[in-house]
Amino acid sequence: MEPKDFKHKLPIQIRYKDVDIQGHVNNANHITYFETARVNYFNEVIKHNDWTKTGMILAKTEIDYFEPVFMDDEVFCYTKITSFGTKSFEISNIITKSSPRGEINCAEGKSVIVCFNYEIKQTVEIPTEWKEAVNKYEM
Repeated sequence: MEPKDFKHKLPIQIRYKDVDIQGHVNNANHITYFETARVNYFNEVIKHNDWTKTGMILAKTEIDYFEPVFMDDEVFCYTKITSFGTKSFEISNIITKSSPRGEINCAEGKSVIVCFNYEIKQTVEIPTEWKEAVNKYEM
């Protein structure tokens, strides 16, 4: 995956608590960065949704790590929905950091998200308006 293939880019603030004794961002924080970017993506793309009624549940996440991230790094998280199913969809993320060579990939991840109706407490089909908004945004 390359950053040029993504429209959504979010700067990530590294917090002191994110850094472990080795001086780099602990790998568990990457999921939080993905989540932060995912929420930002949906707030930008799906503008008028009542998340307390129709929302999302994280079903699966996988991450490949390439480069460490340090406290003073300038870090970004890219987000893109890469495929839709009936009730779930896949999101891809890249975490990059600035370097003298430009942005370099530090980690790549994929997550499966399931649509969930919190009122009836059941999985539901992806709302058509979500798909339309994402397709419009990603085109």
